[in-house]
Amino acid sequence: MKKLLSLALTSMLALPLAAFGQGTVKIGTINMDRAFKEYSKTKEAEKKVNDAKDAAKKEFDDRTDSYKKALEEVNNLNKQLESTALSADKKTQLAKDRDDKINNIKNMEREINEFRVTRENQLREQALRMRDGIVKEIMDVVKEIMDVVNDKVKTLNMDLVFDKSGLSVNGVPALLYSRDSYDFTNDVVTALNKPGRSSTVMNEAPAASPAGPTVTTKPTPTPKKP
Repeated sequence: MKKLLSLALTSMLALPLAAFGQGTVKIGTINMDRAFKEYSKTKEAEKKVNDAKDAAKKEFDDRTDSYKKALEEVNNLNKQLESTALSADKKTQLAKDRDDKINNIKNMEREINEFRVTRENQLREQALRMRDGIVKEIMDVVKEIMDVVNDKVKTLNMDLVFDKSGLSVNGVPALLYSRDSYDFTNDVVTALNKPGRSSTVMNEAPAASPAGPTVTTKPTPTPKKP
């Protein structure tokens, strides 16, 4: 993300090197990482994904609770079958009920695992689509960002503008120091969040039951018949 924006800014802000021969060089800075994080569509998309995660987490927990309840019912039936006071017919009926519940538990185990895998994939794809949409939107408004940058360049007679959120090949900040008075990130954020901007990102429809956080559970041993 930052690389795309930095490349766009660099290509449009190329200034003649002759500026270095004119005395004091005036430099401005922008923190494109902060600009991206404070872009309203980024926050809205993150909230939508997080809401989807919470909804799926609740559905997963509901399925798990139903599974545990079914398992308790099977264990209770096993205890009843241990009673010597039961008639043969009653014991046969209880054994049949127990076996039906065991089969149901096996189906629930399979459905829970399929639910987790399917919903995680759905949410991952949804998040990627939203992020791609945000990238496209930001690239679509680069020209407006450049208008802000160029206005500052002209008004303050600047020679260079750097993205101070960038890192060098060694993983350290490429710009080690800059005065806050040289920074106009706020102007860029204001341009990005200008009211009335159309958006395609938030029209992304959430998955029917988006994936919640990965929940690892150990399969509970299926009760054995007595």
